[in-house]
Amino acid sequence: MGFGRRRRRAPIGFPGGGRGAGRRGGRIRWLPLVIFALYGIYYYASNQEVVPITGRSQLVDMSREQEMALGLQSYRQILSKERVLRGGEMVDVVNQIGRRLAVAASDADPGFDWEFNVVDSPEANAFALPGGKVAVYTGLVPVAENTDGLAVVMGHEIAHAIARHGAERMAHQKLVQLGTLAAGMAFSDMDVQTQRMVMGALGVGAQFGVLLPFSRDHESEADYMGLIYVARACFDPTEAPRLWQRMGRASKGAPAEFMSTHPSHETRIRQFEEWMPEAVEIRRQSCAAG
Repeated sequence: MGFGRRRRRAPIGFPGGGRGAGRRGGRIRWLPLVIFALYGIYYYASNQEVVPITGRSQLVDMSREQEMALGLQSYRQILSKERVLRGGEMVDVVNQIGRRLAVAASDADPGFDWEFNVVDSPEANAFALPGGKVAVYTGLVPVAENTDGLAVVMGHEIAHAIARHGAERMAHQKLVQLGTLAAGMAFSDMDVQTQRMVMGALGVGAQFGVLLPFSRDHESEADYMGLIYVARACFDPTEAPRLWQRMGRASKGAPAEFMSTHPSHETRIRQFEEWMPEAVEIRRQSCAAG
């Protein structure tokens, strides 16, 4: 961060002309912070939506049309660089699972044009983008093991899209950027080294105190919503904790939870077990198989 650099001596000249010694220990400018606080309150209050199923209030400042257009653009860019399978058993299975989950989520579907593709890649991954654009990687199959496990992963990803988590993250990142700009103006009278220390501390605080916990909350919310979709679609929700046990074995060396964008596997398994009675009852009521 530049702590080893030599400070240049301020030139002798007009009072206040030097940027080094003349700014050491400068006072905080409170006006930028006050303006940011007032704007932040207005911005937050005027851009509220409600997440389906959970009922949580969320901050979103992007229209659904804009979000879906960005999702389609990103989806096409990603698939253009991948080997997409055009047919076969896995393609059929993924489409069947996807259609059932889309119906289960239809009460909150804003008009997505659902599309399900399979990417030939050893990566154990899947994603869903706004607009209902879903991709599943073939490397996920050995970990998922069965149709129910695959449905758990796809339900989770579909929940991200339905809950508008991407747009919400962008809104929160915008607030963090504006807050950082306001802080930079507030501490601009201090010497450069102090500014760097303060801004560095604020950056770490925003990352570990705001953005990462918020991302983990999104993952937990998508886990819960996805589990409900899985149950509504008549897949077996009890496969969810077993899936994450397998995920844990397949991903050794994961970072500590507080440093990660995702909850730990142990946290996810515990949460699934807490939600399971509700999911099992939903499946019993929704599906003739019981």
